[in-house]
Amino acid sequence: MEAENQTKVSEFLLLGLSEDPELQPLFFGLFLSMYLVTVLGNLFIILAVSSDPRLHTPMYFFLSNLSFIDICFITTTVPKMLVNIQTQSKDISYIGCLTQVYFFMIFAGLENFLLTIMAYDRFVAICHPLHYTLIMNAQLCVLLVLISWVIIFWVALLHILLITRLKFCIGTEIPHFFCELSQIIKLACSDTLINNIFLYVLTALLSVFPFTGILFSYSQIVSSLMRVSSAGAKYKAFSTCGSHLSVVSLFYGMGIGVYLSSAVTHSSQKSSIASVIYTVVTPMLNPFIYSLRNKDVKGALGKLLSRAACCP
Repeated sequence: MEAENQTKVSEFLLLGLSEDPELQPLFFGLFLSMYLVTVLGNLFIILAVSSDPRLHTPMYFFLSNLSFIDICFITTTVPKMLVNIQTQSKDISYIGCLTQVYFFMIFAGLENFLLTIMAYDRFVAICHPLHYTLIMNAQLCVLLVLISWVIIFWVALLHILLITRLKFCIGTEIPHFFCELSQIIKLACSDTLINNIFLYVLTALLSVFPFTGILFSYSQIVSSLMRVSSAGAKYKAFSTCGSHLSVVSLFYGMGIGVYLSSAVTHSSQKSSIASVIYTVVTPMLNPFIYSLRNKDVKGALGKLLSRAACCP
């Protein structure tokens, strides 16, 4: 009987944030609103950067890529959750679940890499301003983004190939609102030692090295600015880093919060709520952080909206 239950299942059950039927309309309205705000906010950033020639610089090239990734990141999880709430269903197919795991890893990893690249861009701009245009040329910017895509593509594919060798019991319930890699591995009915080794090793490598790169970049920036005597120059340099620092703090702070909540608490509901902040709230706040703290982006958005209002 046990051998029959351990098979290649055709679907999983996503338990979501709560099974209380009275809360489902509230969740649907809340997450639909957050999804639309995230997509529209990041889309406005992309359109503003592409439409204003003054923003055709490496910093804003990376920002538009970050906005695109944020749209894809939230689209990986929230639409399926909304469909399940609307249809009062918990099902997700085996292939659909692996697809969700795959793209979630890709876009989470890309955001991690892109924040590191943006920190390097600020380091070159502040510490080597005379050589900035020479170092951060268009070819290097595109190459850095492409390398990030290639690395995370193969890492995510490796995880998926390792998951396909696992067996799951029929009726497997995932205590989450989306298919998350560590949750899937925990629920497998077969040996997961290799999966766990790769999960911890690759997560450590792909988190520690980028974060170390960010810390190194900003340590060099601070060291360079300490040697500048002009208070105005210091303020201007720090203001160009403020938005990026806010996004980095939000992204890594929420990521660490999700990890700690999963490690400390045994409540799947609390862990899921922490994941909401990481996977939904963070992509939603990024465009607000950059538009509110950046005069160039605010100006480009204003021109974009005024053109849209004049030419319906």
